[in-house]
Amino acid sequence: MTTDTGEFAGHGGKIAWRAWQPDTTPRGVVVLVHGVAEHSGRYEHVGTALVDEGFAVYSFDHIGHGLSEGAAANIGSMQAAADNAATLLELAGTAHPGVSKFLLGHSMGSLAVLHLATRGPVDVAGIVISAPPLDIPLGNPIQRLAAPLLTRFAPNLGVLTLDSSTISRDPEVVRAYDDDPLVFRGKLPARTAVEILQHTALVKQRLGALTAPLLVLHGTADLIASPSSADLLERDAGSSDVTVLRYSGLYHEVFNEPERAKVLGDVTDWLAAHVTDQ
Repeated sequence: MTTDTGEFAGHGGKIAWRAWQPDTTPRGVVVLVHGVAEHSGRYEHVGTALVDEGFAVYSFDHIGHGLSEGAAANIGSMQAAADNAATLLELAGTAHPGVSKFLLGHSMGSLAVLHLATRGPVDVAGIVISAPPLDIPLGNPIQRLAAPLLTRFAPNLGVLTLDSSTISRDPEVVRAYDDDPLVFRGKLPARTAVEILQHTALVKQRLGALTAPLLVLHGTADLIASPSSADLLERDAGSSDVTVLRYSGLYHEVFNEPERAKVLGDVTDWLAAHVTDQ
């Protein structure tokens, strides 16, 4: 396996990206889009698992996240997040011409992927969605009403705290998350919260336009993104090829639960079954 890093001029600022690649020609390319407050480096084990099965994996840090530019945890816009995912998809495809391309998004990253895939055609062989936040208990009603004003006049004002104990049942994962200097541990800024809320509503209206093969992963004990989000995708996605895997008792980060080997095996099996001749 080889690793690579780089930057590109993204929508909203300079974007840092990284890649994990097999030493031989990959059977497919996966662009992985991370969630809110975290960064692409937390997915090294995911990249390694996919590389072991012959896939090249590219990921980037959202604006305001990790090593990319921007105000802390402020994604700027979901449109920009989707545009940056599209840019990296093009970059990865150019680096590995003639192989199947896939998108994989977790949490807020899955919302960016869904936004990208429902606003127009996307040249991918399949899409993997983890813990989609289409039904989210994000903030109380007063916070929801005030958020649009805050995003206009105080976009970086913190409005919501994420409880790290709800990401995984593995205490080592929670400890590493809390100690990671590239993980944002303050209150999420108003701009990010509003972008998530507004695009959750928008994406739900456009799910019929989601026609690519789709794999949805969700833990049934997810307290951040309700498991009913998977039900919405299963019911409303326009694709004729939809697989939903519900993991009993797992928390929000299914790739970081004690059962991660099973989850990653399910993903690599699905990807392998959807590789197409180019």
